[in-house]
Parts: sequence; C-alpha cells; structure tokens
Amino acid sequence: MKPGIHPPYRPVVFRDRAAGFAFLTRSTATSDRTVEWEDGATYPVIDVEISSASHPFYTGAQRVIDTAGRVERFERRYGRGGK
Repeated sequence: MKPGIHPPYRPVVFRDRAAGFAFLTRSTATSDRTVEWEDGATYPVIDVEISSASHPFYTGAQRVIDTAGRVERFERRYGRGGK
C-alpha cells in the first residue's frame, strides 16, 4: 500500500441495537462513540440497523410469497394476456 493515502485500519465494534448483538472486527469506519468490549479494551462503536442477528434471511423469519396465487389472481382480474 502506498503510505499516507489510506485511512487507518483498526478494530471497531459493530452493534445491532435492535437484536442486542455486537461483534468486533477490523474496519476503516470511524466513530466518535466508544464502548468497552469483553476483553476490557475500549473500541469505537458503530450502530447498524440490520445485521445477521436481525435480518429475516438469516433468522428464518422471512415471509413466503405465494407467487402461484398472485399469478392466478392477476389472470382472473385482467384475463390472460397475449391472445
């Protein structure tokens, strides 16, 4: 890497407040707020709205869409197209 042009790459805590989930990783993201981590050290913290702990795809709480029923309802309402 070329010296002096890249932001500092350091440990940062990402916290999903809705799910009560946090993880420590390395990032160039910055924050003025800090949090004391499990190891006793203080790290910058970045609050996120969605993480793997709260996203429906990862939690299994996603809704199943009945595409066949929607197609049939569309055809009943508007008839079959392309005649």
